[in-house]
Amino acid sequence: MDRFAALKAFVAVAEQASFAEAARRTGVSPSVITRTIAALEGHLGSALFQRSTRRVTLTPAGTLLLDRARAILTQLDDAERAVAGDRSEPAGDLAITAPVMFGRLRVVPVVAELLQRHAALAIRLLLVDRNVRLVEEGIDVAVRVGPLADSALIATRIGEVRQAIVASPAYCARMGTPQAPADLARHHAILGDNVRVSHTWRFGPTAARKVAVTPRLTVNSLDAALAAARAGTGIANMLSYQVRDALADGSLVELLPDHAPPPLPVHLVFPANRAWLPSVRAFIAAMRAQAADTAG
Repeated sequence: MDRFAALKAFVAVAEQASFAEAARRTGVSPSVITRTIAALEGHLGSALFQRSTRRVTLTPAGTLLLDRARAILTQLDDAERAVAGDRSEPAGDLAITAPVMFGRLRVVPVVAELLQRHAALAIRLLLVDRNVRLVEEGIDVAVRVGPLADSALIATRIGEVRQAIVASPAYCARMGTPQAPADLARHHAILGDNVRVSHTWRFGPTAARKVAVTPRLTVNSLDAALAAARAGTGIANMLSYQVRDALADGSLVELLPDHAPPPLPVHLVFPANRAWLPSVRAFIAAMRAQAADTAG
């Protein structure tokens, strides 16, 4: 049994939650995938998947193996590229993660441009509003908005974004326009399920001034919060890149800009062993080139 091939098959099935889809992604027949996984399970003496007519899920042993298998395959890929001297033209697979709206607005255009310029490059883009574990989840580079936690990852700053308190002109006409942060206490707030924005909004040059707001609507996506603000439901606490188009077309107006807290940094973070990859370097360069838009 080729154990590296078996691990690749195992990771493919785990990521796709399907033997058939894993076979399609890896370019082999479903029967080959099935036999490979069976051989790996026999070698390990443990079942890796629970199979049913509707879905394929990892067993506890499979969950334990997945992160290690990804790390092993990453190290093998690094070694092969280093020996081959693959240091010039971006090629192969590049895995990127970013927050959902930032990714849709800022990363997808960069990805599209890179794919047009580099025919041998393939990109997997994971848009989620959480901090992905890069090594464990097989990610090469991540976009992080906000202060960074201490880690062994390399970080390069590509820009910044700022807080934007916004409402529709119709809302302001109906409820009045806040003149100071304290005025927000009597207004309707739109909240989202994210760490940055809670029931307490921060203002001032050190973000030390706190104002408790009353949510009229709580939603689980930034797109929904933006749509609700445009519809006049209330006041939303967003980031500048999230509301740029709405401010430009007049469907939203910015409130209290002179009281905004300091901008938040935008970084690209990546493991040290990915820094030399041409694909990672190309993505970093392209995102830096877009820094003026990111800072908006």
